[in-house]
Amino acid sequence: MELTTPVYKLLIIGANGGIGRQCVELALKAGHHVTALLRNPAKLDLQHPNLELVKGDITQPETFEDHLENKDAVISAIGVSGGFGADKPTILYSQGNATLLQAMNKKGIKRAFFISASAIEISPVLPFYVRFAEKYIVQKLLKHMYADLRIMEELIKESNADWTIIRPPQLSDKPVTGKYRMAINTFLKNCLKISRADVAHYILNNIDTKATYKAVIEIGY
Repeated sequence: MELTTPVYKLLIIGANGGIGRQCVELALKAGHHVTALLRNPAKLDLQHPNLELVKGDITQPETFEDHLENKDAVISAIGVSGGFGADKPTILYSQGNATLLQAMNKKGIKRAFFISASAIEISPVLPFYVRFAEKYIVQKLLKHMYADLRIMEELIKESNADWTIIRPPQLSDKPVTGKYRMAINTFLKNCLKISRADVAHYILNNIDTKATYKAVIEIGY
């Protein structure tokens, strides 16, 4: 699927994760120039003339600051491993993205996307059983992750960046469709599922969409 966007210079952090890798692949397919920041670049088994793999850590600005130069946008797709049953205390989202925002401010880079999660706030327009599950199951089993995501969101909202926070619901590995619904700074009715590829598609097609600046986005089918 072709993306109808200008050519951008992008820094993608967490590029070997689910959404991060989809961002890299779709961006390259669209002709963008991608710098992919990974703790272990060998984990991203991609080669492309427009792809630069960089070893770095979002919590250590000296490893990536120079790669912010002349970038049109930054996509932070970092995430912790684990999931249900393996939730552990973390400061990766808050500390990592706070460090990123400070480095962006230092380098004069404004545009950035951050990945959060829909269940961080219980949507009043979801079916009752979904609201119940999110509050009493999902938020309980992933309490540490959600606690850090909440801190992360507050830090982002207090920054002077042109940020967009994406709150996807249940994620799948299905292919990109380009057909989904979204809501800006409000709740999306029946926001239940989305593929990682379509989250990436949305990001790459809204880099210059002013309505998404300093906005929280819910996205789903």
